Amino acid sequence: MTEIQLVLTNPTGLHARPASQFVQTASKFKSKVKISAGGKQVDAKSILGVMTMGLRSGTAFTVTADGEDEVECVAALASLVESKFGEE
Repeated sequence: MTEIQLVLTNPTGLHARPASQFVQTASKFKSKVKISAGGKQVDAKSILGVMTMGLRSGTAFTVTADGEDEVECVAALASLVESKFGEE
């Protein structure tokens, strides 16, 4: 299992377009991927789950991946978040 803590730095947080990008990226990998924040945990491959997290700019959250490509998966998601989802 690989885990990383990230902070959303894009101005709009994880609204529809970034959430969609996040889910699409997570779905490219075979590993099970979860997002957790504020006592909630959801499947990172579920757009509905990710949207219900309501993550806003400045929010810290944890991404956990478990499977054969977990390291690559976490790296790809971290890169996406760090790029601010191309919003700036």
